[in-house]
Amino acid sequence: MHLFKLLSVILCIVFPLPAFAQKAQTIDELAAMFDSSRCADCHDVIYAQWEKSQHARPMMGTPGILNMTKLATPGATPFSPADPKQATLKTYPCFKCHLPQALTHAEDSVAVELTEAIIAQDKAKIAKLQITCIVCHNQKAIIHRLEEGKPDPAALYGVNEMDAHEDEVFEKVKKSAVMQHSLMCGQCHGLGPNLEFDNPVQCANLYGSYLHAYIPAGGSQTCQECHMKPIDGLADHLIAPNWDDIPHTTKLLQEALSLDVQTLGYEWLENAKTYVPKVIVNTKVASTAGHRIPDG
Repeated sequence: MHLFKLLSVILCIVFPLPAFAQKAQTIDELAAMFDSSRCADCHDVIYAQWEKSQHARPMMGTPGILNMTKLATPGATPFSPADPKQATLKTYPCFKCHLPQALTHAEDSVAVELTEAIIAQDKAKIAKLQITCIVCHNQKAIIHRLEEGKPDPAALYGVNEMDAHEDEVFEKVKKSAVMQHSLMCGQCHGLGPNLEFDNPVQCANLYGSYLHAYIPAGGSQTCQECHMKPIDGLADHLIAPNWDDIPHTTKLLQEALSLDVQTLGYEWLENAKTYVPKVIVNTKVASTAGHRIPDG
C-alpha cells in the first residue's frame, strides 16, 4: 500500500495534470497535482514574484500564524471535528478561496491530514498547499461555465492566445474573458458573508467594497491595475501586499490612507473659581484605495 502511494506521488510529479482524473488522497499528491515549479523555467521573474506572494502561502496567514487553527481545534467552531480523523473537506469552508483545488480534486483524507498537521503545527507540510499558477491560469480562469464550458485540461489561460506552449501538459494558451477584470479576483476576494454553508461564514469583502463603494464613487481602475502594476512590461505577480514584508506593507498603507487631525484646547468655567481643561479633537481618515481597509 505504501509503495502504491509512493508511485502515485511520483507519477503526479512527472505527469501533473493527467492526475486530475483521480482525486488526491494526501497533501503531497494534491501539491504535486498543482505543482507549478516548472513554470519558472520560462517565467523566472514572474515565478520569483509569486514565491514571495500570499498566494504562495494561503494557509499560513500573517507571519507565524496558521490561519485555520481554530477550524482544526475540537470545539472551537461549529465546523471543528471532535477528532482529527473525523475531518472532511466540509470542515474547512475556507477552502473555497484558500485552497479551491481541494474541493474539486481531493478526498476527505487530505482534510484529515491537514487537521493533524495544524494541530502538530507542522508548517513545512502545510506550506506545500498553495494557490499556484495552475489554479489561477486554469481552474479559476473560466467563470461563465454554462456558456464557455469547463477549463480545458490541456490549456492555460491568459490575456492572449498561443497555439503552441512549451509544456508537456498545457500545450496551448487560451484567452480568458476575465483575466484582466476585477471579477477574476472577486472569485475569492469576495462579496462578504458566505451563506451557502450550513453555518454561514463571514469573510472577505474586498470585491463587494470595490463594487458598491469605489465604483459608484467614480473609481475606474481594476484590481490588477493597482495590485499588478507592470514591472519591465510584465504584470507584477507579487500582487502586493505581502504581509510578511512589513516595511513595504506599511508604505502601501501610508500611501492609501491619510489622517487629518484638528484640535482645540480651552478651559471650561464650571463655576466661579473652577476651570476645567477641555480639548476638542476632530479626526478625518481618507482612503484612496479601491476598497475598504482592512480586509482580505
